[in-house]
Amino acid sequence: MTRTPEELAAGLDAWVADRFDSLVGVRRHLHMHPELAYAEVETTAFLEERLTEAGLVPRRLPTGTGLVVEVGSGPPTVVLRADIDALPLADLKDVPYASTREGMCHACGHDVHTTAVLGAALALAELDDLPGTVRCVFQPAEETVPGGATHVVAAGVLDGASRAFALHCDPSIPAGTVGLRTGSITAACDRVDLTLTGPGGHTARPQLTVDLVDALGRLITGLPGLLSRQVDPRAGFSLVWGAVSAGVAANAIPQRGTLRGTVRVLDRDEWKGAETLLRRLVEQVVAPTGATVDVDYVPGVPPVVNDPRAVALLRTAALQTVGAENLRQSPQSMGGEDFGWFADVLPIALARLGTHGGGAPLDLHRGTFDVDEHAIGVGVRLLVRTALQALTADAGTSGHAAGPPTAAHPGRPRSGERR
Repeated sequence: MTRTPEELAAGLDAWVADRFDSLVGVRRHLHMHPELAYAEVETTAFLEERLTEAGLVPRRLPTGTGLVVEVGSGPPTVVLRADIDALPLADLKDVPYASTREGMCHACGHDVHTTAVLGAALALAELDDLPGTVRCVFQPAEETVPGGATHVVAAGVLDGASRAFALHCDPSIPAGTVGLRTGSITAACDRVDLTLTGPGGHTARPQLTVDLVDALGRLITGLPGLLSRQVDPRAGFSLVWGAVSAGVAANAIPQRGTLRGTVRVLDRDEWKGAETLLRRLVEQVVAPTGATVDVDYVPGVPPVVNDPRAVALLRTAALQTVGAENLRQSPQSMGGEDFGWFADVLPIALARLGTHGGGAPLDLHRGTFDVDEHAIGVGVRLLVRTALQALTADAGTSGHAAGPPTAAHPGRPRSGERR
């Protein structure tokens, strides 16, 4: 007789409570030994050892770092995904588990995500009658463009699976809470570099040359406004400049100027046309100035668009894990997350895992970022219950055929490219 997800998870809370200190130890080890994208060699070996000790058979991803491991057997198959890379930031915390590596830090919570998926794999491995297969993916290079998820998709790691789930730390909500949202929860993130050139000249005679600083100013102020009138406001299209450079002398018009920024879009269809639109508008803005402009547009990651049915499964699991009083409606974020590439293959859902433990929030991508480690247990319990709910719901389905991503080159990022 097939057991329900609730029956299968009957001992889960006790399992997590018994192993809480061990799970915290895993997270702290990862936090102390961060590694950057495509260099997560020790992290991969550490996870490989833990999974092998539990009788599982992990295999390396084609990138050389990262792992995939299956728990259970037979259809259906659902995917749990963790990202394992760190950021090139100095750890500024005064804690015993601070980073031991100069200029590297788990400032985005990937150590928590990895620990939660590892814990879920170990817990699921102790179930004798798992109704299908849970494929756990420990993905490298989330913090790069276009992201390590492109390699996971291109390698066929998602073949035959029916849906995929992931967590992301959220320091804006308390530990013990979970944030959910149907539809776009994160934005696409592309990079644009503009280079303007002209003959240069004297600031006393701008009419005799091309005033590059004026041209840059027109782009800085005019381009975002034009974009807002070309795209449906509901698409969440945003262009924000991050760097501008031109000239060295107060009385000399420069020959070269640069402008760098990011394009962020919540709507996947609008994102596909973002580059073409931006290039056209740049030419229109610059044309009256006489400057020559070169546009280097680097596609990044797509938005994460949460599938309604996958979110419903997450919600059921979250209600069983934290209760209705600790569920939140997660706001949309304009940040990028390469989990969105998984949606090229199968339905996905990303949940927000509350990590705030009191006091001032410790924001992501800062050297001071830390978490209330009670969130780890919540993450393990949520992922296990979500996997069980999904396996039961997807029983008898045929899964989805995998294919490579279509909107970005699945190669390694150019030096320095990050979101």
